[in-house]
Amino acid sequence: MSRTGTTLEVTPNLGPLPKTMRAGVYRGKGLVRVEEVPVPEVSDGEVLIKVAACGICGTDIKKIFHAYVAPPQILGHELAGTVVAVGRGVTKWKLGDRVMSFHHIPCGNCFYCERRLFSQCKQYKTTGLTAGFTPNGGGFAEYVKAMPWVADRGIVALPDNVTFEEATFIEPINTIAKAVQKARITAGETVLIAGCGPIGLQLLMVANLQGAKLYTSDPMAVRRAKSLTLAAIESFDPSDGKLVDQIKSRTDGRGADAVLVAVAHPSVVVDALAAARPGGRVLLFAANDPVTKIEFPASAVGIDEKEILGSYSAAVDIQDAAAGLVLQKKLPVMEIVTHRFPLARIQEGLELAAKPTVESLKILITHS
Repeated sequence: MSRTGTTLEVTPNLGPLPKTMRAGVYRGKGLVRVEEVPVPEVSDGEVLIKVAACGICGTDIKKIFHAYVAPPQILGHELAGTVVAVGRGVTKWKLGDRVMSFHHIPCGNCFYCERRLFSQCKQYKTTGLTAGFTPNGGGFAEYVKAMPWVADRGIVALPDNVTFEEATFIEPINTIAKAVQKARITAGETVLIAGCGPIGLQLLMVANLQGAKLYTSDPMAVRRAKSLTLAAIESFDPSDGKLVDQIKSRTDGRGADAVLVAVAHPSVVVDALAAARPGGRVLLFAANDPVTKIEFPASAVGIDEKEILGSYSAAVDIQDAAAGLVLQKKLPVMEIVTHRFPLARIQEGLELAAKPTVESLKILITHS
């Protein structure tokens, strides 16, 4: 069997490659429809992956429910599955390989790559994983295609003892590890994590590996309780207005050495700055949309010398180390998975992620 530019091996255990597939297609603000679309054609240097599972990311929710990108698109970038086709010249991967794939890989040679600002690289900004339409991840489909630069440097092999669901955490954990590294978290420091949703709890897991003293905050009691099972010393309700005083009372009046903000709300940034000690660091992880404006006292930076840091997306130079945290089961990632939805119910899963309940944390889209 052959397709354009490709010699395609087909084995009995994988079966023939279909011409069409089901995909959750973003069609407008807040709307994703399950549609029949073409299976991406594989050309030289490319790899086709049959998706087994894909996590719903907060970035997907922002794009869909705030219409930050133009439809139609197939989103989803926290994915894992099986290689079902390889283009000419591909030597790293073969049919049947169990893998996960990143959707962004930098060039490695430009001004930004030389300075470890990989997410600012022009090639990095060009999404290299697609299920059709404008490339945007494609994990909310039955098949995705990795373009040559991703197929070459952005796919990670999965050992047999790691499930596809576990592997969906490799991409987000990379972004988390990058953020913790950028915040310069060290052993013995007092760290406040603002927000105990899926991202906040992953920040908690990774920061715990650094030996920090961890505190969390969240208005939802069940999420605060969950953080206590994942290494937080104490967890506070920020809605009572006492968060800053509570953190200072536990640090001899200074404040936290670092605050990791996993909530996309301007007021949380103000609280984070107030909770950080003079000279402390505040890392904004969730504040990554083009619309939100944040105001804060200039003296927090200009006099108290507090740092405001940003961290976005993954870092290729920690790809193996960060993947190892999941592959070697050093993090209890599956403890935050609360819901699984089949592709046919993707709209329901997305709406739950957009409006979480007391029962919901990490949500996965799974394929049979």
